[in-house]
Amino acid sequence: MTNSVISADSPDDANRRLWLGAATAAGGAGLVATTVPFVASLAPSEKARALGAPVDVDLGSLRPGELRTVEWRGKPVFVLSRTPEMIDALARHDTLLADPQSRRSEQPETVRNALRSSRPELAVIEAVCTHLGCVPTFRPTPGSPDIGAQWPGGFYCPCHGSKFDLAGRVFKNVPAPTNLTVPPHRFLSETVLLIGTDPTA
Repeated sequence: MTNSVISADSPDDANRRLWLGAATAAGGAGLVATTVPFVASLAPSEKARALGAPVDVDLGSLRPGELRTVEWRGKPVFVLSRTPEMIDALARHDTLLADPQSRRSEQPETVRNALRSSRPELAVIEAVCTHLGCVPTFRPTPGSPDIGAQWPGGFYCPCHGSKFDLAGRVFKNVPAPTNLTVPPHRFLSETVLLIGTDPTA
């Protein structure tokens, strides 16, 4: 008896091959459709990118004596336009301060001075108490009864009583161990401040 060899595909084989190809293509498309959103989800969000990026501040509308708070790296930063009276007062209470020359403080070298600023009228200070990380309140009026007759004006942390002057310098005998941090910053123009970048750049 002679065995016959079938060389041509039967209709059933052709249909199977067609359906197998269609299923493979559909599976590949499904894999791509589920992979793309997953990979995209691994990329940092706009908010996450913004937290580490420098922040620019328009100083044009900042009036003398006004405090503005901006966010950089998830932390509040005070931008204070100091009046001539505020600047003069900063030279008259070193005896009340724990580190008046900011020797144990964190700030760019370019602002390591009594005013902790490259522009006397402008203070740029992280609004994070160096004790437990609370946000101090802005208390510019000298001699406030709840703080004390010697209070020259500055930043007061009501959580535990830490006090800082209008340059962010810490007072003696308070829980906060060091002056408030001055973040890296530079001026792009007379009216634009950039926080979060090397001041020597």
